[in-house]
Amino acid sequence: MTSAPIPLWRRLLAEFLGSAFLAAVVIGSGIAAQRLSPGQTGLELLENAAATAAGLFAIILMFGPVSGGHFNPVVSFVDAAFGGLSWRDAAAYLPAQVAGCFAGAVAANLMFALPAVTISAKHRASPAHFLSEIIATLGLLLVIFALARSGRARSAPAAVGAYIGAAYFFTSSTSFANPAITIGRMFSNTFAGIAPSSVLPFIAAQILGGIVAVGVIKALYPAITPADAAEIIVPHDSAGRAATRAGYDGASRSAERPSGPAQSP
Repeated sequence: MTSAPIPLWRRLLAEFLGSAFLAAVVIGSGIAAQRLSPGQTGLELLENAAATAAGLFAIILMFGPVSGGHFNPVVSFVDAAFGGLSWRDAAAYLPAQVAGCFAGAVAANLMFALPAVTISAKHRASPAHFLSEIIATLGLLLVIFALARSGRARSAPAAVGAYIGAAYFFTSSTSFANPAITIGRMFSNTFAGIAPSSVLPFIAAQILGGIVAVGVIKALYPAITPADAAEIIVPHDSAGRAATRAGYDGASRSAERPSGPAQSP
């Protein structure tokens, strides 16, 4: 039996909060790593990557059953391209994700007794970083769509966390792979920050990575359906239909069950 559709406002709240926690984890763990291991860049990166991987896993589990756990505009729009999310909802997700990442950056700064907003001076834009962001974003999308298409969507939280943790090291850009978190990290002049001048090249590379991913996914999985797309990252409401299996905790049992004799699906 399918569950009742989850209202858009609840999904937007989940995307905002999930994005805020994500930014707080990424930036906060970077600040902590700098303070715990000063001058040891490799160890700082390892600490930052480990915290991000574990945190992302937990955050997807927290908010994924409500919104799908995207926290990433590229993921949302690629999902819409395959019919798993309406274009209108994908457009609505975007400002919630960006605002959440900004809020998370402010929270991380304040938790470590820094000014609420500090503009990063860490320049990252280079041809190598541009290529890295294309590959990082492509890989992220391949992971989540491959799991959905093969019926292993339940593994997505762990797989996404593991991929991002690994990509911190195998890409020179440390795998932002997300326009919303790229914008959020601009507002913290700390280990995980990015200078404003580097933001647009990173976002352009991430969008290009998403476009390439659509073509690769179609080539690898030509039979992918909107129902498959509705499974990424966690099963979620799709185009006004209830695709999530987590259930709508705001619906009463009487609303969930049809009146009269039981009907076959």
